[in-house]
Amino acid sequence: MLSGRVAVVTGAARGIGRAAAVALAEAGADVAGMDVAGPVSPILDLPPATPEDLAETGRRVTAAGARWSAHVADQRDIGAVRAVAEAVRREHGGVDVLFANAGIQAFAPLLEMTDQHWHDQIDVNLTGAANVLRVFAPLLVRRGGGRIVVTSSTQGQHGTTNGSAYSASKWGLIGLVKSAALELGPHGVTVNAVIPGLVDTALTRHRDRYVQALVEAGKPASGDLAEVEDAAIAALRSKTPLGVPWVEPEDVAPLVVFLASDAARMVSGTSFAATAGDSAHVTA
Repeated sequence: MLSGRVAVVTGAARGIGRAAAVALAEAGADVAGMDVAGPVSPILDLPPATPEDLAETGRRVTAAGARWSAHVADQRDIGAVRAVAEAVRREHGGVDVLFANAGIQAFAPLLEMTDQHWHDQIDVNLTGAANVLRVFAPLLVRRGGGRIVVTSSTQGQHGTTNGSAYSASKWGLIGLVKSAALELGPHGVTVNAVIPGLVDTALTRHRDRYVQALVEAGKPASGDLAEVEDAAIAALRSKTPLGVPWVEPEDVAPLVVFLASDAARMVSGTSFAATAGDSAHVTA
């Protein structure tokens, strides 16, 4: 399906990024994986991705028979992103597919959040993704066309209690996708978003995320980690029509592969969701 093509995946060290990198490789693409692979912000209540995580993605990509290159960079630093793009161009000859997936999430009420809480999420999720698009889109144009896929979120389609910074960043990505689709379409480049619901990754499996889910459900959020986790799972399970607390990264990856393929050549400026039915709560 993607034989002979080169795909760049950001946030490739774990989660959706890893699952998509492997799925793209299984579809025939060579993969360049980029990740910060280290601490991003003190606002986060989860362990950072590591160089070993990125290397494990590489092992899985090569096991699928694809060529792999790893690149460590913080997408907030556009100079570092440009260096990665040049390295990918040298090593792979160009880029056909870009999956702009990297992001972070933290929770705090508007009345209590610090400046860093707001800025780090906007800078990583929105400005960082824009940096990646601005740097890599010219490489796709030089190839005569290509595919860009961006990870937004259901929280980019509705408000989020104690999650305004994250929600604002993911709403912003929808605007970025639609605007980029208008500008890049004449160059043969399609631009779309994937909308994951809650996904079983490090981004969702931690105390702050469990507490937020309980607060939003109007339930007590106290007790040890195991108690809070069990209560959050029950609350989340009751919210999704398919009766699961979250989807797996591998449930999202096929959407990325489809949007990267020729089968999606007339699909641009829109979004595809894997949310276990939670999308039914979003108007239109």
